[in-house]
Formats: sequence, C-alpha cells, structure tokens
Amino acid sequence: MAELYLNSSLSQEQITQNFSNTSFFDSIMTGLQEALDYAQNKNPKSAVARKRSLPDIDVATERASLNMTQKAFASVLGVSVRTVEAWEAGKCTPSPTARKLMYLISTDHSIISRLQN
Repeated sequence: MAELYLNSSLSQEQITQNFSNTSFFDSIMTGLQEALDYAQNKNPKSAVARKRSLPDIDVATERASLNMTQKAFASVLGVSVRTVEAWEAGKCTPSPTARKLMYLISTDHSIISRLQN
C-alpha cells in the first residue's frame, strides 16, 4: 500500500501540535454514542443533527413543464430513461442530488440550456 501524503501549508510540527491533545479514538466513540443517542431519541443538547430539507418534486409534472421527452430529461439529469420512468411511475424516488437538481431546474428553466451543452 502506498504511503499517504498530506498536502498542507502547515509544517509537520504545526500539524503535530494542532492534534497533540486530540484522541481520535475518543472522538470517534463520542460521535458513535451521539448517533446512538439520537437514534434512540435520547438527544443530548451537545449533539447536532443535520436533516436535509429537500423539496418534493413531481418528476412527470416537471418534465412536462419543460416540454421534454423522458429520454431528453434523462440525458440532462445524467440518468437512464428507465430511471426517469421509474421515478414517474413511483417505483423509486430520485436521489437527493437528482431532487436538488430538478428543484433548481424548476426555479430556473434556463439551467436546462446550460446542462445540454
């Protein structure tokens, strides 16, 4: 296995000093305990949970508003036609990235022309 190399503007001594009082094991264990507490609804005030808030997108409606075929819409999003078909049929849901991209497209249709080039 190749040796890992860290490219940093800090010297090795500065990096060592920055992490001298850090126990990576303790940090990982703390994070795991916070995740467990969160999953069991025992949320300590120190734990921070970030929940993504992504808009609901009706794929068929959005595609129709753009006057695009499933094939053209799939091409713009970088997915297969079958994926668009599955989204529209409710067999599966778009990934968070696809949902965000469709949301951005819904707010500014000019994005389509930039994605097609």
